[in-house]
Amino acid sequence: MAVPKKRTSIAKKRIRKNIWKGKGYTSALKIVTGWKFMYNQTVNSHWLRTHPKPKGFGFLSRQSKKPL
Repeated sequence: MAVPKKRTSIAKKRIRKNIWKGKGYTSALKIVTGWKFMYNQTVNSHWLRTHPKPKGFGFLSRQSKKPL
């Protein structure tokens, strides 16, 4: 097994860790902003406001209408 000859400095370790965390943050931010954009497009869509939702779609329509 390969062993490093010198110990990595704390500053270098911190820099690499922050780069790694920053990449995760930016990818998460891209996903969130994409979902926000898609949500706002559907909420503000004129077609969706003028046309009712068709019956038979979604998990709520499959529930029984009988009272318990």
